[in-house]
Amino acid sequence: MTSFDDLPLHLPAHCQSVPLDKCYRLLNHGPTVLVSAAHAGEANVMAAAWACALDFAPPKVTVVLDKQTRTRALVEASGQFVLQLPTRAQARLTLDVGTDSAVQHPDKLQRHGVELFRAPAAPGAPLVACCAGWLVCRLIPEPHNQQAYDLFIGEVTAAWADERVFQQGRWKFDTAPDDLRTLHYVAGGQFYVTGDSLQLPSSMPE
Repeated sequence: MTSFDDLPLHLPAHCQSVPLDKCYRLLNHGPTVLVSAAHAGEANVMAAAWACALDFAPPKVTVVLDKQTRTRALVEASGQFVLQLPTRAQARLTLDVGTDSAVQHPDKLQRHGVELFRAPAAPGAPLVACCAGWLVCRLIPEPHNQQAYDLFIGEVTAAWADERVFQQGRWKFDTAPDDLRTLHYVAGGQFYVTGDSLQLPSSMPE
């Protein structure tokens, strides 16, 4: 089991704050996410394919968390979770933490080499190192949605991104290293990687 209290408090190199009015853009292209949470000294991480932006002001997100997962229990107990965007370089890690359960394997983060840290602006949240983006969220309790549909809603309270791939509120996949491209999970261990951009001129009159 990973102890939350022992996590380092720092921001990694290339990690820059994202204004909250732009943080929805981290999720707009529909990437697979890693969901992390901590409570009573315990931290855990799971993968989720069903997460999206919900609202702009204040920014809100949704994510589906199965009842059988340990991470969901930590979210419900702590009232907080983090969505982070794993990269191509983390595809194996993402599949492994999405397949293994901490219920059966309390040491799953150590088994799969998951490195966690805490950000000074949100010291109560565990963040997964080497991701392309992070959104710290305060749980908005919706007991019916959570119980009936496994659907969780969070208000984003802080966000960061790797400046090598996300700058001035926009993704820069065309110029960033390929290993920083984000992932899209299909099924059966298959991912697609975010591809090239297609920029169209505005159709609105000047």
